[in-house]
Amino acid sequence: MNAYWQCFNGIVLREWLRFVLQRTRFLSALVRPLLWLLVFAAGFRAALGIAIIEPYDTYIPYEVYIIPGLACMILLFNGMQGSLSMVYDREMGSMRVLLTSPLPRTFLLCSKLLATSLISLLQVYAFLAIAWVYGVQPPALGLVIALPALLLVALMLSALGLLLSNAIRQLENFAGVMNFVIFPLFFLSSALYPLWKMRESSEWLYWLCALNPFTHAVETVRFALYERFNPLALAVCVGLTLLFVLLAVLTFNPQHAVLRKSN
Repeated sequence: MNAYWQCFNGIVLREWLRFVLQRTRFLSALVRPLLWLLVFAAGFRAALGIAIIEPYDTYIPYEVYIIPGLACMILLFNGMQGSLSMVYDREMGSMRVLLTSPLPRTFLLCSKLLATSLISLLQVYAFLAIAWVYGVQPPALGLVIALPALLLVALMLSALGLLLSNAIRQLENFAGVMNFVIFPLFFLSSALYPLWKMRESSEWLYWLCALNPFTHAVETVRFALYERFNPLALAVCVGLTLLFVLLAVLTFNPQHAVLRKSN
């Protein structure tokens, strides 16, 4: 058990050092959601006034509505960026060195995912702190209740990123592939608009959003942040997290880079 704990600490420390040394990574993770909050939300507040949150049967300001979606945006981008580091590590051979450990591959990969998720949580709460100063203030208790939900979503998106990275043979192809994943996941979700609003616009668009895993991630965080519980969204997130982790572990092949270089 001590060997497992030391290995996990080493992986977390490595990810933390990488994060500290890459300060632009922290800033870029905050710039995107802050721009949406300060610019986009202000424009929509003027146009829409207030947003209706159907499960709550109440009215809330638009910027309050999108805060959970923007927090999940950070987790989404970090999950994909974590998979980029996995592709890089596979190219450089460091993952093959890590996998020479006598510990199970499943434990090593899950430790990598958890370490990436913990770093993502720091960025999310930094964003929530800035939003609090700006005046968007979710319930203080909700910030605590949302922690497990945010960690679950971070694990789900990190596992999805790892699963996608397993199919990428060359580092140069990563950016293009991720653009076809990140933007549809984010915009075809309830991160920016309520699902009922989507339905008013288009039935097929509503179903695309309703079937989007990112929608359930956002709703899990949104309900937790405002001290509510959404059993369907939570169940979907738990199930998808287990599925993505299982598929990512089964399809991971550290020899991809070696095979490519030998051809």
